[in-house]
Amino acid sequence: MAILELENIHGGYGQTEILHDISMRVEPGEIVVIIGPNGAGKSTAMKSVFGLLNLTSGRILLDDVDITNTPPEKVVRQGVCYVPQTGNIFPNLSVHENLEMGAYVRQDDFSGRLDEIYELFPPLVEKRNLPAGTLSGGQRQMVAMGKALMLDPKILLLDEPSAGLSPKYRGEIFKVVRDINEAGTPILMVEQNAKQALGIADRAYILVDGKNRLDDTGKNLLANKEVAEMFLGGGKTEVKKPAVRKARGTPKT
Repeated sequence: MAILELENIHGGYGQTEILHDISMRVEPGEIVVIIGPNGAGKSTAMKSVFGLLNLTSGRILLDDVDITNTPPEKVVRQGVCYVPQTGNIFPNLSVHENLEMGAYVRQDDFSGRLDEIYELFPPLVEKRNLPAGTLSGGQRQMVAMGKALMLDPKILLLDEPSAGLSPKYRGEIFKVVRDINEAGTPILMVEQNAKQALGIADRAYILVDGKNRLDDTGKNLLANKEVAEMFLGGGKTEVKKPAVRKARGTPKT
């Protein structure tokens, strides 16, 4: 059973429909990546899971429970955590205070979880008492992800985690994403750095104009000629119309 499933969803903002019959899923243990050109609806599809826009049809299932159009504060309590591209930390609070803020809905002792987050993000240990806003871009992203992971979510949603980072820090962030996943958290991630994202993805979805275009394993999409032309610098960028490919992939054990 999928941990998260989007079934034929339509929706957008106000009267503007951005998502047109989109379907995707995340199996337990997977990293699933969404890529596509600008304006394809990638971030909008992710925000739909978190209740940040109105869906007019279709449904979203979390552990086979319908969470369609559930407000964000309730989605968090049901086990979904979302790290937006920007505005994802409290810059004037210390690193440690940011992590504590991530546990705001927990009523139990979360000190053990704090220790786990510092083990997952070693660069934050010596920075724990510094204002998060003084950290490098890559370290701020670590704070943002650590803050979300304080709730030990069923699934983590990441929106462009490598945006604006230097090549060095992009590589570190993709390693961190793998580490989070290997520690047991399924991940749905929107990314513009298609090559690196597909390199760590179990499966990926390509959206074009708010619609499903291709889906396959990350490995197969890296080898796909059209994907190379569109996103990997392999040639022309115009979009063709092949048949949609579907492959379930094999969840990690």
